[in-house]
Amino acid sequence: MYVNHMNKTSPSINLMAPACMIRKELTPPPVEGTRLNQTARYGVSVWTKSVVSSPSMTMGDTIFEELEDLMHFSVADLPARGYAVMEEIRRQGKLCDVTLKVGEHKFSAHRIVLAASIPYFHAMFTNDMVECKQDEIVMQGMDPSALEALINFAYNGHIAIDQQNVQALLIGASFLQLQNVKDACCSFLQQRLHPKNCLGVRQFAETMMCTTLYDAANIFVHQHFVEVSLSEEFLALRPEEVFELVGCDELNVQAEEQVFEAVLAWVRHACEDREPRLPELLSKTRLPLCRPQFLADRVQQDELVRCCHKCRDLVDEAKDYHLMPERRPHLPAYKTRQRCCTSIAGLIYAVGGLNSAGDSLNVVEVFDPIGNCWERCQPMSTARSRVGVAVVNGLLYAIGGYDGQSRLRTVEVYNPETDTWTKVASMNTQRSAMGTVVVDGHIYVCGGYDGKSSLNSVECYSPETDRWTIVTEMSASRSAAGVTVFEGRIYVSGGHDGLQIFNTVEYYNQHTALWHPVAPMINKRCRHGAAAVGSNLYVAGGYDGSAFLSGAEVYSSITDQWSHLVAMNTRRSRISLVANCGRLYAVGGYDGQSNLSSLEMYDPETNRWTLMTPMVCHEGGVGVGCIPLQPT
Repeated sequence: MYVNHMNKTSPSINLMAPACMIRKELTPPPVEGTRLNQTARYGVSVWTKSVVSSPSMTMGDTIFEELEDLMHFSVADLPARGYAVMEEIRRQGKLCDVTLKVGEHKFSAHRIVLAASIPYFHAMFTNDMVECKQDEIVMQGMDPSALEALINFAYNGHIAIDQQNVQALLIGASFLQLQNVKDACCSFLQQRLHPKNCLGVRQFAETMMCTTLYDAANIFVHQHFVEVSLSEEFLALRPEEVFELVGCDELNVQAEEQVFEAVLAWVRHACEDREPRLPELLSKTRLPLCRPQFLADRVQQDELVRCCHKCRDLVDEAKDYHLMPERRPHLPAYKTRQRCCTSIAGLIYAVGGLNSAGDSLNVVEVFDPIGNCWERCQPMSTARSRVGVAVVNGLLYAIGGYDGQSRLRTVEVYNPETDTWTKVASMNTQRSAMGTVVVDGHIYVCGGYDGKSSLNSVECYSPETDRWTIVTEMSASRSAAGVTVFEGRIYVSGGHDGLQIFNTVEYYNQHTALWHPVAPMINKRCRHGAAAVGSNLYVAGGYDGSAFLSGAEVYSSITDQWSHLVAMNTRRSRISLVANCGRLYAVGGYDGQSNLSSLEMYDPETNRWTLMTPMVCHEGGVGVGCIPLQPT
């Protein structure tokens, strides 16, 4: 029998009623009020509001639950499923209302999807442009495979990037204003920078106005300059590009000789066309920073240099820099400014020093400036405070110092890769509170205290021969002086001789083995820190005989003058000052009442000192060295 269900009378539903009443037999809640209930089924959430009766209700009483007349229903994955269906429809060639043409290649699509996913088409189809009414749109200059991939991306949000298609995709994404795809392509290229491709990537990034990628490639070029200079891309650079690169302060080179060799290689690659450019290139090469022996044996003897009187004049100028220091102020500042790749961060090692009780330590900690955190390393075999620290070829040397009973002349070296210490040759003289620096791969220790008197002696250590030799002594005995390398020379500032505290400054020319005086500091000081960043030499903290200092000064060799710098946040005597990534780090010290574990950083760009995470184990009197991280 056939039954017509459609003719049955359906019960009427009053949708205008404020709520429907549901009768339930429930245990009453303890308080009167409104309760919000949630039920979920098939991934759908339904919220209802209940009016709860008073606590006087008894078991078995009826509760009427009032349901609001509004319910929210949603399916979270509906848009994604919808796009997937539209992609399948497009592949079947159905319901498509526009065709994109590149050469002989045609791609059908749906205007609504293109407009929703690609900003370029959104502007085209919603602003009454002539193309919005065309069935076929010609895409000039687009790579067909890139356009197809980007159309697919509009439907499914996925794109595969590889070395073959990344440039075409980036160009297409830039044209279609797909910033997320453009960023992904830039990230792909940045992760694959190499000395052989970084110059090409940098040029491409500049053309495509990809600022982040350009900056990353530029930094990579600076960090890996020596390897880059051996590449075919470097030899193919235009003259203006080589001029700019050779004149850059940020090149990561161990010696200026490497820049000279790069310049000569570029010129000889197309000698007939490029030889006239050599004088200008050598003028941007900092020849005065080359070793005198290299100037005489390599630069001066080069055939291209000998045949050009302008080049010969530049060599003579560089030789005069070494032979006649009084003429240095007449040289342009950039010619004697040490290159410093500030984008290469280093790890700062705090070695030895004192604890809160004043005992000498063998503890070693390492500070990561990027993470602003400290970690402990393998301790030294000997406790050392007021120890000299030097870094050569990625190895950390702990030299001399005081072990709590006597001054030391022993030396040990730390290898961060193996986290081990090894003993090497001892100094000729026991000493603590000396200055320790590295020049041309050799370690120099200047002055200090031997347990009886302040010293004016200077020793030089060669890691290759494992031998210490005595070199020319300073003009005065100096203990607790500030010693650093500035413009390729060893500068010694202040200190004391046991009777008086100095403000005098002198530098050592290791090529002539002579000491030369320069302008004195504004304030006399000992137990201070000294370091150089760029074209400036800095001193900070110390003790002047009556007060512990927070003040700092900066020296310019061009004017041969000192000027005041913004003071540190804390008074610090027995401070260690180290340069890293274009900034200064003041580590530990003594404020007149207690040894310090604190650390603060000075940024020359902001002219501010900022407190960083303090040391964990040390309290002051530490030796500090910075081991640069190898660029990746």
